[in-house]
Amino acid sequence: MGWRGVACKSMKIMIASILPKRANLAGAASEMLQGYLERGSRYVPVSHRVFANEGALLSFLEDNAGRTRPALLLGDSRGKQMSSEELAAEVVRLQDAGNQLLVLGIGPADGWTPEALKRANLTIAFGRITLPHELAAVVAAEQIYRALTIRAGHPYHSGH
Repeated sequence: MGWRGVACKSMKIMIASILPKRANLAGAASEMLQGYLERGSRYVPVSHRVFANEGALLSFLEDNAGRTRPALLLGDSRGKQMSSEELAAEVVRLQDAGNQLLVLGIGPADGWTPEALKRANLTIAFGRITLPHELAAVVAAEQIYRALTIRAGHPYHSGH
């Protein structure tokens, strides 16, 4: 399906949560996350994956470089504050640049290491507050869906 009637360049989006083995995305948060992943997948493939630690995520990124290196946005309360329109513009920019995979990282509990921050294309904040991982994943999925609908001209966003 194209955005605004134009064929999309192939890009997949993954929300990557860093969660210790004892943590689990379940209940209402899991249901909401699944709902937004399904909605976003109407435009491009959107998924969620749990990683045990930051190193596992960074290894995944290196192992999954296709013809382009995966783009990495890291969620961090100290990151850049962006409007939904600005996030949509960043997603569009990354897609138009030919990125095959966009990863939006959530966590770890102690914050990102300098290595991960250096690897990131951009560090973004969903406000200055700290969110639990489950809620942050839902917010990330909703904002990705919103970005995709902004690009498509769908009325979901409606400028609110």
